[in-house]
Amino acid sequence: MSDQRRGMIFGVAAYVMWGAFPLYFPLLEPADPFEILAHRIVWSALTLLVVVVLLRRVGRVRALVADRRRLAFLAIAGVTICFNWGGYIWGVNNGYVVETSLGYFINPLVTVMFGVLLLGERLRALQWASLALAGLAVVVLTLDYGRLPWIALLLAFSFGTYGLLKKQANAGAIESLTVETGVVAPVAAAYAVWLAATGASHFSTEGPGHTALMLSAGLVTVVPLVCFGAAATRVPLVTIGLLQYLAPVLQFLLGVLYFDEDMPPVRWIGFGLVWLALVLLTVEALRHRRRQLRDAAEAAAL
Repeated sequence: MSDQRRGMIFGVAAYVMWGAFPLYFPLLEPADPFEILAHRIVWSALTLLVVVVLLRRVGRVRALVADRRRLAFLAIAGVTICFNWGGYIWGVNNGYVVETSLGYFINPLVTVMFGVLLLGERLRALQWASLALAGLAVVVLTLDYGRLPWIALLLAFSFGTYGLLKKQANAGAIESLTVETGVVAPVAAAYAVWLAATGASHFSTEGPGHTALMLSAGLVTVVPLVCFGAAATRVPLVTIGLLQYLAPVLQFLLGVLYFDEDMPPVRWIGFGLVWLALVLLTVEALRHRRRQLRDAAEAAAL
């Protein structure tokens, strides 16, 4: 098996696992979303620590901690991903799986918008059209829901901010997430201990199966991340960019077909506008990539 094909398998595995998250978090009830979030942070931090030791990357983690600038970015990223994880868990466990999928459909468009507003990037025509369609979609969905689709917007903007912070930190995925979860893990652990002390915890009160599921939150977080890391080093970034749509597609299908969430006609129109925006964005990205490769080839031939 070629290295690139192996990378594709890892990439598909990562995004399928992320797409299946709506099936996992309801299993952790009756724990509420905040307790689930606390345990996800704690067990992810411990699992990542084991992975870092096994992969012999302790030195890289120490270097990140010693670099004050990068540590600051990763600390803020750790807080930001807590909002993302917490919003996702709340949405899934309260019957908004379709809206959570919308957040990750919108995320690439938010990333483009951040590039303009924060990094001073210049947009091309199709990118402007994509953002305009996304804005129209939010208006349509707001009319349909009778409110802003705040869960989707929370997920999209928190993950977009998280990606921006990670870009500034410029660190490996596993090492950076180890630092991020390590920063917020003491607060999460303190909250979990407080819940246990006040009798409000469900960690050890729902049977050994439920406890095992709570403990597995670390593996559920880390395994797809490791698969993604293995894919990112083996396949082109363009392929990774296309694979990223697999997770929200699966989440959307689960919301509609498995959880039987309502999809009135106006909501279909709103999602259709988002999907059209993503098609335009993807076509533009592929065209731009081809132009870059052609220009590079012509420059090399001179």
